[in-house]
Amino acid sequence: MPDTDDLMTIRAMCDDYDVTPRTLRFYEAKELLFPIREGQKRLFTRRDRARLKLILRGKRFGFSLEEIRQLLDLYDMGDQQQTQLARTYGVAKDRLRMMEAQRAELDTAITELKEQMDWVARMIGSMKGAAKAAE
Repeated sequence: MPDTDDLMTIRAMCDDYDVTPRTLRFYEAKELLFPIREGQKRLFTRRDRARLKLILRGKRFGFSLEEIRQLLDLYDMGDQQQTQLARTYGVAKDRLRMMEAQRAELDTAITELKEQMDWVARMIGSMKGAAKAAE
């Protein structure tokens, strides 16, 4: 049993990691977190906190919960996290490639939208100028 000083309540976890109790229960149901249960009370260990940090970081990077679960499960392989790190690097490399492609597409769309807005602004300006000249 972990030292009780290392345990955090669900409220403390929510406050420290800016998540809701529902989120923590969801991650527990998905077998991503494994709090100690004392009746209705959930107590989160240092390991749960480390896992939650990785879950939140993975979500921010766009990893699926299944990818995150698989990567977290590799921690216990007994090879000093070599497999976990290698797999995480590969998934991250693929994700970065996808994010950079999305950014390039977004940059192109932004440029095209600005060009269209400039054209519309010029059209509006010329229409106003033609209307004033007709008066």
